[in-house]
Amino acid sequence: MMDHVRWSDHPRLRRPVLVAAFEGWNDAADAATTAGRYLLDRWDARPFATIDPEIFYDFSSTRPQVHLADGITREIIWPSNELSAGTLPRTQRDVVVLLGVEPQLRWRTFCEQVVGIARELGVEMMLALGALLADVAHSRPVRVTGTAADPDLVARLGLERSRYEGPTGIVGVLHDACRQAGIPSASLWAAVPHYVAATPSPKAALALVQRTSSLLSSPVLTTDLELAAADYERQVTEVVESDDDVAGYVRQLEERVDELDEAEANLPSGDALAAELEKFLREHGGD
Repeated sequence: MMDHVRWSDHPRLRRPVLVAAFEGWNDAADAATTAGRYLLDRWDARPFATIDPEIFYDFSSTRPQVHLADGITREIIWPSNELSAGTLPRTQRDVVVLLGVEPQLRWRTFCEQVVGIARELGVEMMLALGALLADVAHSRPVRVTGTAADPDLVARLGLERSRYEGPTGIVGVLHDACRQAGIPSASLWAAVPHYVAATPSPKAALALVQRTSSLLSSPVLTTDLELAAADYERQVTEVVESDDDVAGYVRQLEERVDELDEAEANLPSGDALAAELEKFLREHGGD
């Protein structure tokens, strides 16, 4: 099943959670992969395996890159799906981080590799990070929506059961593979303003980092990401205010978001969600 996994180490982990993020369709404004890389760094995760890209990519579409090592030696950098392992601070569990690029080919085989790794390491849950374009205002807190398929997990964490029908990305296929393998899975999706779709959003990345760390009951220091998010908001505001029509449209979005925020004022706290997640995973592990 794991014919395309290249192991550099076989870590022994304590009740690990898998956190995954992919460049591509599921990564509006680079928010999901930025969050994934940030968490990987904060958790001091170390690489232990990669998934060989050879059969999963159309290299005329996702082209490898040429890199000059030491300014002299030419190296080819191929699309990477790298897995790293670390420890979640202040918890009794470890974490596996998968950062990759959405493949073009053989999605079922690709997901078999990920599920095989998860089984090998005893992963208790897969958490995917994503970002999507939406009618939201850059000047308001980023909306992060959680979805899951398991009814118990949905109820305990106050998530939504996905009712989406239509084209899907690798995240959706990976969720289905986890479901068939009996591995609980959930997603966190950050909403990114569609009128700044081409601009990387550290603000959306920050929201994903904070929601993930809260859910896993493992706080991380985010000072530099907070500064980048504030600078992003300031720059976008300057551009918006230079156009009266755009500024008026954004004000309408702000009013709509404010109404939604009032309706969600009584959502459970991050600590409560983390406690429910821990309880769910313990019960699931005992089945």
